[in-house]
Amino acid sequence: MPEGDSVHRVAARLHAALAGEPLTHADLRVPRFATADLTGHTVLGVTPRGKHLLTRLDSGLTLHSHLRMDGAWYVFAPDQKWRGGPAHEIRAVLANAGATAVGYRLPVLELLRTADEDRVVGHLGPDLLGPDWDPARAAANLLADPARPLGEALLDQRNLAGIGNIYKTELCFLAQVTPWTPVGDLPDPAATLPRLAAAAQRLLAANTGDPGRPRRRNTTGSRRPGRELFVYGRAHRPCLRCGTPVREADQDGRPAYWCPRCQAGPAPAPEPTRRTG
Repeated sequence: MPEGDSVHRVAARLHAALAGEPLTHADLRVPRFATADLTGHTVLGVTPRGKHLLTRLDSGLTLHSHLRMDGAWYVFAPDQKWRGGPAHEIRAVLANAGATAVGYRLPVLELLRTADEDRVVGHLGPDLLGPDWDPARAAANLLADPARPLGEALLDQRNLAGIGNIYKTELCFLAQVTPWTPVGDLPDPAATLPRLAAAAQRLLAANTGDPGRPRRRNTTGSRRPGRELFVYGRAHRPCLRCGTPVREADQDGRPAYWCPRCQAGPAPAPEPTRRTG
């Protein structure tokens, strides 16, 4: 599932290509909305909300999409060949005189009244990259279930919207606790959680970058190849801080990474070494 900074960049690209222009062609290739005719309507803007994309039209309708694991939006010039996958994976086409936006493998695509957007995004917590960002509210949401593991709580978009598995892992490292540490067991959680929420916002904001030229995600500040992330994706490799091999285990269906020396708290027992021969 994409992180909030990636969705923010996608929204910026779509907004730059579509906003303020009438659609000359629109094709929604999902059965429920296949007959919807959006041609002639002007795109007012494309707004990210957490990991959701809201394309608002002057007709009072919003095209809601979510990328989840495999979805993608691409923008092409009028004479440019579409390169996002086979044609049967296309779910949406929005074109104006100067650009064409093509959505591939979109698992969520629906039209709804703009006035009804809360139906699909109203459950979300404060958006890390949105105008409603509020670290105190995000911290209060996290602390509302003190027995919940921190990693799961950070991924719950109802607490704060925009964190994916990479930032979850890196934030647990920065907090010096394992992803399985209960929220209430953090050192002074009432003080730690607002700082952690603020750190999450700074990391995502720093990684939004240029919408047209996305860069490799970085949480360490190092530009040396292979040192952009503290622990995510570094299973069995040395921790960048102490040199201890980073461990990996499943948490709620996703891989979690942590340094057993730098991060205190509960963790799954290492898998036993299999003997051969």
